Amino acid sequence: MKFRSCITGLILLSYLLLLCSQAQATRIKDLADIEGVRDNQLMGYGLVIGLSGTGDDIKKSVFTKQAIINMIKRLGMAIPAEVFKQMKTKNAATVMVTAQLPAFSRPGSSLDIQVSSIGDASSLSGGTLLMTPLKGPDGATYAVAQGPLAVGGIAFGGKTAKVQKNFPTSGRVSGGAIVERAVGYALPAGGELLYQLRQTDFTTSSRMTDAINSHFGSGTAHSMDSRSVKVQKPANYQGDLVTFISDLESIEIDPDRVARIVVNERTGTIVMGQDVRISTVAVSHGNLNLVITETTEVSQPNPLAAGTTVATTKTTIDSIEDKGNLVVLQMGVNIGEIARALNAIGATPRDLIAIFQAIKAAGALQGELVVL
Repeated sequence: MKFRSCITGLILLSYLLLLCSQAQATRIKDLADIEGVRDNQLMGYGLVIGLSGTGDDIKKSVFTKQAIINMIKRLGMAIPAEVFKQMKTKNAATVMVTAQLPAFSRPGSSLDIQVSSIGDASSLSGGTLLMTPLKGPDGATYAVAQGPLAVGGIAFGGKTAKVQKNFPTSGRVSGGAIVERAVGYALPAGGELLYQLRQTDFTTSSRMTDAINSHFGSGTAHSMDSRSVKVQKPANYQGDLVTFISDLESIEIDPDRVARIVVNERTGTIVMGQDVRISTVAVSHGNLNLVITETTEVSQPNPLAAGTTVATTKTTIDSIEDKGNLVVLQMGVNIGEIARALNAIGATPRDLIAIFQAIKAAGALQGELVVL
């Protein structure tokens, strides 16, 4: 009975360890991309109409006025030049339209677009984007965009007050662009694929190679460097490269992580990885607060007495220095112990940033400190 209990305990422990290892594993498709299979950036210059007096001031935004004139001429309307000089509309705005063209996109498929004002329009809410060609870096048109904008911000106000939420000068059109030309790319006919890791790391590259060879057989994958892994399609997948890629990218591995602390001094945000370690170091923390108070004292004569009123300013400065605390961080402590030790001395996020910078300068931080 005791032997059975031991066997049951070992099985349960193995199962829990397996669950933990699976929870930390990541699919290859979330770590690496096939070389050449990527998005392409598109950009275009367009005109948004239908704004309720919140568009560009065409007296100041000359390019908006010219865009309206060009649009009217393309529609075959002949309007005298004097009419254009008297134009005062504020219901239109010039915008830049951007989009991402995914790999293997075919003509007729739709794209989401981002529309951003480049003039002095106060809001694009309620506007409609007119037909706008989207071009790539080579100058060729790959998509055409048009449609009503969805703006996630509002702005209302008058001459003395204004209320604004988010950014009303930028919006999106879901499925607002139609692909007109495909990017010429095809998967290699020979079946040799080159995967590029999104985060350069020798250990992750080696683990990825071992996992692929363990799944498909020895010699299937080869690590070229810390970022590139070359994969050869096995013989039993001949004629079915898509299935091979699907099976390969579903393989899970445990990527290696860099010991890193990222701090943002503007917002006081601190993000620490679990592999960060600190050598034995003593940290002292204390705040000095200066409180400066100014009061105005007025001295004036009695009623019906001669003299003038005199106002004097009195300045009071109080200095308050908190009691300094000294905490010793032992070598090899983990992230949880670091957080508890620094919280114990009452350090705020901005204090922690200064403390980590000082620990790094002392050579006791075993990891990378990134300051944004």
